[in-house]
Amino acid sequence: MKKGIHPEIKKTKIVCACGAEYETNSTKEDIHVEVCSRCHPFYTGKQRKATKGGRIERFNKKYGLSEE
Repeated sequence: MKKGIHPEIKKTKIVCACGAEYETNSTKEDIHVEVCSRCHPFYTGKQRKATKGGRIERFNKKYGLSEE
């Protein structure tokens, strides 16, 4: 490998908005993220289902059309 062309790898602290902290190796010093595996709905099992409906249902409701 050529010397001097690769970035320097450092210990990095990743901080989530929920307060979770992880330590890893990266070329950046500190990384701040909005969601992590500890607070993301997919991993926590607290997913919400969409209740708005699709575009067609909203259009029909807005203009008083019935589905036939």
